[in-house]
Amino acid sequence: MKIKDLHINFNFKMLFVFAMFFWQATYSQDSIATYQEVEDYFALARTYKNQDKLDLSLESVYKALKKAEKLEDLKTIIDCYHELSLLYLKLNKIDQSIQLWQRADVLLKDSEYPYGSATHRYIDALHLMKEQKYYLANHELDKADKMTNVRNLTLHILLAKGFIYLELPKYTEAEKNFNSLIVNNDTNEKDYIASRAFLGLALLKSKTNEPEKGIEYALQGLDIAKKNNFFNEILELNSYLAATNEQLFKFEQALAFNKNLVQIKDSIYNETKVKTEAKKADNIYFETQKNTITNLTKENEQLKASSSRTEITAILTSAFLTIISLLAVSLYRNNQIKVKTNDLLQTKNNELEASRDAAVKAMEAKTNFLSTVSHELRTPLYAVTGLTHLLLEENPSESQQEHLKALKFSGDYLLSFINDILQLNKIDADKLEPVNTEFSLKKVLSEVISSLQQSAKENETKISLDYDENIPKSLLSDSMKISQILINLVGNGLKFTKKGDVTVITRLLRKSDDDVTIYFEVRDTGIGISDDQITNIFESFEQGSIQINREYGGTGLGLTIVKSLLGLFNSKIDLKSELGKGSSFFFELDMKSKSYTTEEEATAVIAPQDFDFKGLHILIVEDNKINQVITKKMLIKKEMTCEIASNGTDAVEMVSQTKYDAILMDIHMPGISGEEATILIRKFNKHTPIIALTAISLDDSLESFYAAGCNDVVTKPFKPEVFYQKIGEHVFNPKPLS
Repeated sequence: MKIKDLHINFNFKMLFVFAMFFWQATYSQDSIATYQEVEDYFALARTYKNQDKLDLSLESVYKALKKAEKLEDLKTIIDCYHELSLLYLKLNKIDQSIQLWQRADVLLKDSEYPYGSATHRYIDALHLMKEQKYYLANHELDKADKMTNVRNLTLHILLAKGFIYLELPKYTEAEKNFNSLIVNNDTNEKDYIASRAFLGLALLKSKTNEPEKGIEYALQGLDIAKKNNFFNEILELNSYLAATNEQLFKFEQALAFNKNLVQIKDSIYNETKVKTEAKKADNIYFETQKNTITNLTKENEQLKASSSRTEITAILTSAFLTIISLLAVSLYRNNQIKVKTNDLLQTKNNELEASRDAAVKAMEAKTNFLSTVSHELRTPLYAVTGLTHLLLEENPSESQQEHLKALKFSGDYLLSFINDILQLNKIDADKLEPVNTEFSLKKVLSEVISSLQQSAKENETKISLDYDENIPKSLLSDSMKISQILINLVGNGLKFTKKGDVTVITRLLRKSDDDVTIYFEVRDTGIGISDDQITNIFESFEQGSIQINREYGGTGLGLTIVKSLLGLFNSKIDLKSELGKGSSFFFELDMKSKSYTTEEEATAVIAPQDFDFKGLHILIVEDNKINQVITKKMLIKKEMTCEIASNGTDAVEMVSQTKYDAILMDIHMPGISGEEATILIRKFNKHTPIIALTAISLDDSLESFYAAGCNDVVTKPFKPEVFYQKIGEHVFNPKPLS
């Protein structure tokens, strides 16, 4: 071969190598460009999703999916199906969300993809949260957290766990999670995660009776949401602020936020948006299903080309594809029908929601009204009953004594009526739920009977207890509500029984491991109930007849309260009665047994004690002048000395300078409240007993009073013997604060 030929051959080879290099470089650049487009679509979809523009977000993810399929990038395809599953979940299309999640599940089995597996478990946890299976959801989130170190997913897992802790409830863990997310360093969703965390903190503060703090957090979250057009968060935070301000009687602020809600719903969350998103979702879901069929078709064709197929196999494959195609067409048509049906349902739902909102507002207005009226009635009623007690103690004349006793009876009747109405109001508003605590049933029954002995003595009636000793010594249930049920039933029996007997009966019906069922019966030998009156006896304000109401008195609410309280335990009250011979009320309750409490602990009953109050020095914290005079005279009557603080600020200063044997603390006062004053006092004085005297309802605030540092709570107006007993117990038999 000549040198010239060698030179030409060499040049040709060089040209070929150069061409191949140029082709690979161009192909590589095209691939990089395509991957960048996928990332851009994901970023755009994330922005649209956080701004609640779900139709645009769906479109962006679908474009990313098409690019990923073109690149045959399995991991990116999995990510696309996960994003689609999350979007359909946000649209509340649960079935489609699960099916897309299952598609990703199939693809994950063919790849090693830790981030995809972690996201998969995260979405599974969100589905479980939708089903209110919070413990299972939390378990899945823990697994997901261990599988990834991607910052964005880790932050979303923390956020989801925070909302789960709100429901369990584990408020300390929830607060820890949300606080860690307020200031985060995520490069993609920093503000969105912060706004959701502020919403979580606001909801948390409402649950822990700190609504003012909740409003602060909600306003911070709203500011972030507005700056970034996070419309769903703007809607939720405005809704929270409207409701919370209304609860705090800040009606102007509540009205302003309600106007914001109406404006947002009219301008953004309108019928057009709902239809657009539903149509886009159905179209994209149909396209993904069609793509799945296309891929299956290609796979079948490849199998057919790679190996010889029998004619039967070809026919079966064709038939299979035909069936799938028909199913796809049928699905598409069904989706079209579903869209039309959804439009009709949406209209009806809007009408129902409007009716529901009106009913809820009416119920809230009634609840707020009764709560306010309760406080306003209890305060002057304290003056009436207190002054009446003091006058009766000052040796009035016989005629004056008769009038004062009538006044005392009227005051006690009015207080009982207020308490009964408030109790029913709480049950109707779903504000009461059973709270399980460990207790002795025999002790509870003994205390109920002891508290009603005075009423029994006045009617010359004997109360007796027929107790089954086979009942476990220690039980787990809501002892407070069980006491209320029995007090109402025994009190009802005493009211209609003169010179007779009222018997409380308990029997152990069933016991399986820790589960027990106990039978309760309250039997009396009173006037009885006729058959035609039994039907309505548990309705509000029903006492059988007007004559019975006039002769025996009462509000007619006691048995209604019993029926409603038993409903909280999924139980019901039954009645047997014979006119002129007596009545028997009976029911069953399911409880848990505890075996480790000693018999002495279980049967111990605290008996009333006589205390020597002489020389005690008490601080009265009260802003109402009349209440100051009454409380002071009641203390002087027992040879105690006292000083008065008219507000919480003065009280804190006086306690820091003077030693008191006890502090009687009003709750609602100008300046700092009684709760706040108690918290400040407990910072430097852990020992002086503080007894809250308040005109508000016990069930609403008892936990927060104890949390602030109060030793006990007495509601105004109170019975003098209860008032003195509480002072004596905490001065002479002090117990450490829990």
